[in-house]
Amino acid sequence: MDATALREMQAPLKNRYRETPDSAVVTLKAKGTLDDTSIACKVETGRALAVAGLHPATGGSGLELCSGDMLLEALVACAGVTVKAVATALEIPLRAGTVSAEGDLDFRGTLGVDKEAPVGFRAIRLSFALDTDAPQEKLDQLLKLTERYCVVFQTLNHKPELAVTQTRG
Repeated sequence: MDATALREMQAPLKNRYRETPDSAVVTLKAKGTLDDTSIACKVETGRALAVAGLHPATGGSGLELCSGDMLLEALVACAGVTVKAVATALEIPLRAGTVSAEGDLDFRGTLGVDKEAPVGFRAIRLSFALDTDAPQEKLDQLLKLTERYCVVFQTLNHKPELAVTQTRG
C-alpha cells in the first residue's frame, strides 16, 4: 500500500469522525474463562484460544502464556502496525524491520514477598531496527509519530481510568 491508497482508505473515516466525534469512540472487548483444573485463564483472541498461566518465576510450568509477555507482544504488534502506517503516510521506504520490547519485573511484588516491591513492570523498552535509506530527520519524525499514535504505547504511557467490578454467577 502506498501513501495515496492509505489516505483514500482513511479519508471517509476521518471525515465521519470530524463530523460526528462520538462515532470515533469504539469499545474493544476481551473475554476469558477461568480454567477449572489449573491456575490458568482461557482468553478468546478471535483467532484461537490463548491459555494464560503463571510465569515460571511465580511457580508456573512455562507451558501457558504469560500475561506480561502478552502485554509486551501487544505493544510490539501495535508499534509495528503504527510504524508501518506512519512510514507509508510519510513515504519512507522500509525494506525490512523488527520491533522489540522488553520489560523488567520484580516478582517479589507479585508474590507478596516484599510489600515495597512494585507489582507490574517497572520499566519497558521499545526498539525498532529499520532497514531504510531515509535520512535521519525523517526517521526521527517516524519514531516521534509512531510513539504518538501507537495506542498501546500511549495507554501505558498515560494511565487510563480503570474500574474493577465483580458479580456472582
